[in-house]
Amino acid sequence: MILKINLKQLGGRRQKIAPVDFEYEPVPDTLRALIVQTVTGCVDSYNARVRAGEHRAAPLTEERITALADLGKIAFGISYGGREQAPEKAVENALQAFTDGLYRVFLNDTELKELDERVTFNENDSLTFIRLTMLAGRMW
Repeated sequence: MILKINLKQLGGRRQKIAPVDFEYEPVPDTLRALIVQTVTGCVDSYNARVRAGEHRAAPLTEERITALADLGKIAFGISYGGREQAPEKAVENALQAFTDGLYRVFLNDTELKELDERVTFNENDSLTFIRLTMLAGRMW
């Protein structure tokens, strides 16, 4: 099943939100399963890029440069950290962050509030993860 995750693309003069297709097999039935599959997929993708190494970065084509410019950032996609991440730890952090209220998840226009509540996902549903920013300062 394909779900579209809205990713905010930062950069330059314009900021926009672009839907990115994520494939889920098996189809998640709870928010917890959705978070686990999303984080695991992203960590696996990151680890694959780390394994490929910096020296294997391909030159950018005109088409790729144009596509990246539309997103607001032109980069080679190289990971300079060079360390693989543990999917289990990333999942644990993501679930704890949700429980602590550091981000919210919306399915189409409905907020998903409970990790273990049954959720029905349909092909091409729109998901939005919103990270909440804590502001530092003093109140007088």
